[in-house]
Amino acid sequence: MRKSLMAAVVLAGASLGASSAMAQIGNSPQALDLVDNSAFFGDSFEEGNSGATFADQFTFTVSGTVGQTLDAIVASISPTADVGLDITGIWLFAGDGTMLSTGSSLQTGATDVWSVSGDNLTAGDYYLRVNGTLVSDDGASFGGAMMLMPVPEPETYGMMLGGLGILGFLARRRKARRE
Repeated sequence: MRKSLMAAVVLAGASLGASSAMAQIGNSPQALDLVDNSAFFGDSFEEGNSGATFADQFTFTVSGTVGQTLDAIVASISPTADVGLDITGIWLFAGDGTMLSTGSSLQTGATDVWSVSGDNLTAGDYYLRVNGTLVSDDGASFGGAMMLMPVPEPETYGMMLGGLGILGFLARRRKARRE
């Protein structure tokens, strides 16, 4: 009797320890297919994963010689804050693992919204990493979008300023003529 009681206690302790150390889940890495310098990304999780964490990577390649600016947003929607998942961060990394930018939370609770930006990305490999925790045993998902835009070259700014100067000169001349 004593041995079976001891075995039951050991088995219960092992079960408790196993449930408190949830594995990291997620479908990572995922290669993004940029269409006109933009892409959608995200992941879905099956039910029964309460307490599990995820750290999904979404890889992409910047091409061309002109620097690019990246803007990305990620969100999840649940009926309440204690159902589904909680996004805990988004980051931009260079392909070698160097962190380039940390995202910021725009909204948290039943709806989580995070954004991240990166400036002057040159040709090469990069990835976005989205971290979070599943807060219930319900199925959950998140989705996001990113866009790359060319950074204007200094000559472009010079032409713009020159054009504004000419418009200002013409407006002043027209005003002086009326008076």
